[in-house]
Amino acid sequence: MGTTRTADVDAIVVGAGFGGIYMLHKLRNELGLTVTAFEKGGGVGGTWYFNKYPGAKSDTEGFVYRYSFDEGLLQDYDWSTRYLDQPDVLAYLEHVVERFDLARDIRLNTEVTGAAFDEDTDLWRVTLATGEALTCRYLVNALGLLAKTNIPDIPGLDSFAGRAVHTNAWPDDLDITGKRVGVIGTGSTGCQFIVAAAKTAGHLTVFQRSPQYSVPSGNRPVDKAEVERTKAEFPAIWDQVRGSVVAFGFEESGVEAMSVSEDERRRVFQENWDKGNGFRFMFGTFNDIATNPEANAAAAAFIRSKIAEIVEDPETARKLTPTDLYAKRPLCNEGYYETYNRDNVELVSIKENPIEAVTPAGVRTADGVEHELDVLVLATGFDAVDGNYRSMDLRGRGGRHIDEHWTDGPTSYLGVSKVGFPNMFMILGPNGPFTNLPPSIEAQVDWIGGLIAEAERTGVRTIEPTSEAEAGWTATCEEIANATLFPQADSWIFGANIPGKRNAVMFYMAGHGAYRTKLGEVADAGYQGFELTRDSEAAAV
Repeated sequence: MGTTRTADVDAIVVGAGFGGIYMLHKLRNELGLTVTAFEKGGGVGGTWYFNKYPGAKSDTEGFVYRYSFDEGLLQDYDWSTRYLDQPDVLAYLEHVVERFDLARDIRLNTEVTGAAFDEDTDLWRVTLATGEALTCRYLVNALGLLAKTNIPDIPGLDSFAGRAVHTNAWPDDLDITGKRVGVIGTGSTGCQFIVAAAKTAGHLTVFQRSPQYSVPSGNRPVDKAEVERTKAEFPAIWDQVRGSVVAFGFEESGVEAMSVSEDERRRVFQENWDKGNGFRFMFGTFNDIATNPEANAAAAAFIRSKIAEIVEDPETARKLTPTDLYAKRPLCNEGYYETYNRDNVELVSIKENPIEAVTPAGVRTADGVEHELDVLVLATGFDAVDGNYRSMDLRGRGGRHIDEHWTDGPTSYLGVSKVGFPNMFMILGPNGPFTNLPPSIEAQVDWIGGLIAEAERTGVRTIEPTSEAEAGWTATCEEIANATLFPQADSWIFGANIPGKRNAVMFYMAGHGAYRTKLGEVADAGYQGFELTRDSEAAAV
């Protein structure tokens, strides 16, 4: 212990999406540290670089799907639609990188394959796919919550003679115009793709495992005057976001669904259906849809009534109608159910009629039908939250792989740190907040930056949470999640989309405002729950 240590750089950031970009700015431009960020993609943007599928967009309203840390950035950057399409988000992130001169410290096309903590020097040794290795004092993983591709195990997938693509790796040269397209999956990505693809594909076959509750997005053009009005209100808007539950830029309801009449409930549901946005429909209508089975049933019944109204073919409407709880990530789209009224769209329920195999010509279902396709799209989502950590050779004290720590599901302290992994931080790690992500990313980056600044100021050598603190946070997250209806639905939020993956709580569900308060309390109490060693202590051991 106490060995002299000279690192190649003070800090390494893994990933250059929303989290990695702001972390690099914070550590280098604000704290004055030497930092290198590594990004496996050919450009910055993370999720927004890879997900170029038709219809890809944020389902958070654009005015709060951005950074708030810089007033000049907020005032200078415009938008023209209520929701931002993938190219818009990517252009925005590229602008931020340019504005703060970050590109010189971002290495693109460079995948980090492993990182190991050296207990003699208290340095991290980070290995790259190129075979290079670098050392650093601080390691920040901004690996992305929704970044590790989930490819389902379907017999014959390799035999398909057309093009098979995952939405998370959409090729630049793929045009589906006029083609026979099949899509497997109807989560958020699948629904977005279906709405967009139906307009250009010759024929679209949707292979649906689970029918979805989807509400309109209310997407529309936004004129210059509205942008200017919003910019003038940004101080109040961000104040509200930081104290809110889901950080989506609307006032959450304080009214219980069953405290009003059925007519009033329907009026409120209709009003929010007309306004648009999935999170608004779940959290802006009444305050107990996610917690009270009766309230949840009322919201679900309203959406089911809309499916019956909108979808013309009764059999298609039946297949599209969910019967389970309204307790997955709430979706919104532009005309999702209306899409199934098109002549070129066909719905196959693979719960009732499973996929037997992919053939060279297309997809064969249990009823013997071969659905002939030119393009097969896997909108099968992600091994969310912990998937990217587990696929990396990430080793902490004693050379123990992260997998050994997470046999019962992924855990953390505050969603940002992990016992056994000193001086390593995570942005959107397991059991972080379930919210609009940029505000939570900012809260975490600001907090990590504050802790590192304190360590630099006071000669701290290692920062590591205690086992008690991590166990306490895990118990808190479980307790809060179990007070909601979310664990009762099969969802990626708990890992249920990955065969063999143990269902586990992976989010802090008490909301953004409560999470920020907790981070503040921990910092104010001298970073309670962390063990901080200083050089003098290390030398004395």
